Amino acid sequence: MAQVIRKIQSLLPSRRKTKIYSTDGFQKLLYLFMTFFSVFMLLPLFYIFNHSLKPFSELFIYPPNIFVRQPTVQNFVELFSITSTSVIPITRYLFNSIVVSAMVVISTIIVSSLCAYPISKHKFPGHRLLFAIILLSLMFAPETVAIPRYLVAVNLHIMDTYWGHVLPYLAAPVSVFLMKQFIDQVPNELIEAARIDGAREIMIFLRIVIPICMPAVATVSILAFQGIWSSTEASAMFMQDEAMKTFPFFLSTLTNGLANSVARQGAAAAAALILFLPNLIIFMIFQRKVIATMAHSGIK
Repeated sequence: MAQVIRKIQSLLPSRRKTKIYSTDGFQKLLYLFMTFFSVFMLLPLFYIFNHSLKPFSELFIYPPNIFVRQPTVQNFVELFSITSTSVIPITRYLFNSIVVSAMVVISTIIVSSLCAYPISKHKFPGHRLLFAIILLSLMFAPETVAIPRYLVAVNLHIMDTYWGHVLPYLAAPVSVFLMKQFIDQVPNELIEAARIDGAREIMIFLRIVIPICMPAVATVSILAFQGIWSSTEASAMFMQDEAMKTFPFFLSTLTNGLANSVARQGAAAAAALILFLPNLIIFMIFQRKVIATMAHSGIK
């Protein structure tokens, strides 16, 4: 038996080699083109990493070079030293962004899944109309609801609080749509069997529906994190206390008026990398979940 297994394993590399070389000329050309296109798409990523490590002498060189010649961390030192003499340090902005992002991601997952589950599986009167209204809300640009959001925040007395960052982002129609379309794939027979066994709705939701819909949960988490991590709307509209504002707002004030100036360009490059890096890491970790969600949600 062991000899048979070793013989099969010895055949596997030759099979993969035969499969690769069995492709026709068009497929090889397509692979070559996609490889070149992938490298081209990675150039902005290399540029933002290298730009944050460039010394002052390389930031304004013409023509600009993609790869840094003399890497340095002086830009990060300058970034954290900008607020060394101010009342609010940069670490406070980063702390606010981390706390707000975590609260928004967790709250969005809970609200979206609790909204999508009854629409998908309970079929109450008017569920189609409610879902149509949720999809209709996708047509509204964020600027059109800025004033209503401000009035709601004032009346709820959540100005200068973390809830002022969180509540305006809980209504996420895209997240509800993705969760609903994914929950539609859960077999009704499985839910009915759980009900026959005496499981309550909350147990069905937590132990059956959510584990099956983990790809959609991961996708919603990515979308919610990307939306809130780089947002300055809440800090600009709902926060008068500087200690409650987030890192993207601090970055916008740092780069404001630097179009024709050379001051703080290195710190701005370092801040841009800090703002970009969490999005890249989270997307790289959950990218397969995103693809699975799009495939099961009917998005082609």
